[in-house]
Formats: sequence, structure tokens, C-alpha cells
Amino acid sequence: MKVVTFGEIMGRLNPDGFLRLNQAMPGQLNITFAGAEANVAASLSILGHSAIFVTALPTHGIADACVANLRGLGINTDFIVRTEKGRLGLYFVETGANQRPGKVVYDRSGASITLVESTEYEWDNAFDKADWFHTTGITPSLAKISSDAALYAAKKAKKLGLTVSCDLNFRKKLWKWDESLKPNELAQIVMRKLLPFVDVVIANEEDVSDVLDIKAGDTDVYAGKLDIEKYPIVAKEIIRQFPNVSKVAITLRGSISATHNTWGAMLLDRDSDQRFFAPLEDGKYAPYQIKNIVDRVGGGDSFAAGLIFALSSNEYKTFSEKLSFAVAASCLAHSIVGDFNYSTKSEVDALMRGSASGRVIR
Repeated sequence: MKVVTFGEIMGRLNPDGFLRLNQAMPGQLNITFAGAEANVAASLSILGHSAIFVTALPTHGIADACVANLRGLGINTDFIVRTEKGRLGLYFVETGANQRPGKVVYDRSGASITLVESTEYEWDNAFDKADWFHTTGITPSLAKISSDAALYAAKKAKKLGLTVSCDLNFRKKLWKWDESLKPNELAQIVMRKLLPFVDVVIANEEDVSDVLDIKAGDTDVYAGKLDIEKYPIVAKEIIRQFPNVSKVAITLRGSISATHNTWGAMLLDRDSDQRFFAPLEDGKYAPYQIKNIVDRVGGGDSFAAGLIFALSSNEYKTFSEKLSFAVAASCLAHSIVGDFNYSTKSEVDALMRGSASGRVIR
């Protein structure tokens, strides 16, 4: 499988362990590279698919290091536009613990991807012999130019016969490029233009409410309370509003604390009109209990990558298996520092099939 993803990649800076930013600065911060669509490309490449990442980056040494990092993971970077326009965006992560939530500070205004027009990318070559295109709601949230580029790419991918997936990925700190509208109002307008060209919609337990104003019963994510049985209804409403969508997947995170979450997901298949939950125990939904989270940033992207991998693989025969693979992949991502999920296919398969003890493998 050949998958193309499109979006911004940034420098991610964070202090060691659970230090707060004002504790660590002045001082040392760790830098890695990350961004929703790049995270998906990295996971897919590690799992075994052919991944192409499309973005725009400035022409300087730090961006060179970013590209080298992607290439080192086996990602095709041939279609990254290098430009004198703009900069490499940054974001700072403060890892939460117990009852103290994690925090993200963005410094990404004026990033190159917000200044490069859709026609400057080599879409025809990037999509040549490709099977799948993936983007997220973060790309159109940055600027009108990147919003137009995401829509342009989705339309072209759909016309060429690729499967198109989109993770709604609502970020309330973004969506500021039209000051006449509130972030969720702008998100609704823009994403409703994009979704008619999408086959697979991916979201978390909040996104559908924020972006499409479709509610999930008595869910209160901040209290760790999810009204699980309402999510198939939410998914059906998405398909009713966008009949081109064939599958809706929603991750189900219950936040008990910053370091203790429950984790699972639901998938609705339009053609069979069946719903699936994972993980299961004795045939009933039983979410993973992740009680010592190392890093949860990028968890949703690792789910998206796992789902794309499983849906496009003949190895996983049922939708239940495919969803179980995606949930297991994203569960493991919570144990890895940084946005990229370095879990291999064999490791995901092992957890998916019940090997959850964490014993040392010798």
C-alpha cells in the first residue's frame, strides 16, 4: 500500500520528564519533529506501508534535519516543497501528571505551509500509483492557503480513485484566520466543504461535537464519563449528512487523570450497517486501562495510522480485527516519548491478541 499524507510538521520542544516549562527554562529542552499527518506517515512506514509525506518547509539546516529524520524512518520526502517563504513552526509540550493536565504552547504562525499555494505542490506525481490519501482538520485550521490546499488535494485524490481519510482533529487554539468567526464556527464551515470528498472519517470523543455540532448523549470527557452507546448514533448522523462517507471511527478516551486514561474506539461501517467496539473482553467493550501514561500526544494519530494500515491490509479479515489493531497500536503509543509511534506490527499484533503483561522479552 502507498499512502500519501499532507500537513504541517513542526519542531516539538519539551522538558525532561514531568518538569513544567517555567521550571526547565532557562535550561535544556528536548527537540523532536512532529505533526499530525507526519505522525501518521511515520507510523505507517514503521508498520510496513509505503508512506509519502507532503508539506512545505523553509530552506535552512533545521528543516534539513527534519527531512532527514523523516527519511530515516523510510518516509518518501520527495514532494516536500522547500521555499524561502515562511518558517518551521514550533510547539512546546508540558507533560501532565496525576491531576495536573498537560499543556501545549503553539508558536507556528507564519509557517511555510500557510504561505505555499495548492498549485505549488506536485500532486499528480505524489498521487501516482498511490492508494490512500490522509489529512486532518489541523491543516485547514492554520490559514486559508493551507485550508484551500487540503481541499484541493482531497478533491484530486478522490478524482484519481484514492481512498480519502480525514481526522477531524479540532484544536480550539487554532482556527483564527477569519476573525469574524469563532474557531468552531470557522471549523464547521470549512470541514463541511472538505467532508464530501472523504471516505473514512476519524475523530475523538469531542471532535464531532466541536466540528459538526453532533452530540454524544451525556458524555463528559473531563470527568472520564463516556456515553458509549451514543457513539454509533453520532457516526450514523455523520453518514446521513455526508453519504459519501463509508466508515466512521471514533476514539474513546476517558480521562481519569493526566496519567490514567481508559482507551478504546468504535467503528461504524456504512455498507453493512454494523458497529464495532474495541477492545473486547468476553464479547463486551472493555477499554484499555492506561495507568502510567508516558506521553499521550500523538495518540490519536497512531490510531489513525493503525486503522489505515488494518483497513488496507488483507491480513485482518473482519472489521472487529481491524479496529482492534488500530486501538492496540495507539495504546502502545502512550508508552513512547514523542509524537511518533515506534511500535512495530508484531508488537501491535501481540497486544491485540492479549499479550499485555509488559514482561521483558528475552
